[in-house]
Amino acid sequence: MIRHVAVFRWRPDTSAAAVERVTEGLRALPEAVPSLRAYHVGADLGLGEDQWDYAVVADFDDAAGFLAYRAHPAHVAVLEERILPILEARAAVQFDPGSVR
Repeated sequence: MIRHVAVFRWRPDTSAAAVERVTEGLRALPEAVPSLRAYHVGADLGLGEDQWDYAVVADFDDAAGFLAYRAHPAHVAVLEERILPILEARAAVQFDPGSVR
């Protein structure tokens, strides 16, 4: 299994409506992208300091599933139309949650 985690920091002038548009777009992706096995998105709850603003956690059977998601037109549209216009910074990692070293 592959787990993809992405966190976003929005531009300071980002409105709540813009973030809601991101959420709506991302929450529609499981119906559009067959390789998604689990998908969780949401804004930071503000429980700590120096947090990122938003997170996406997605599970896939394998690397091919992740790559299919990354290139899927529905995902690319959400990224280009809803995320990039308000994005200040992004960090991401993909890992195997079953591996222990």
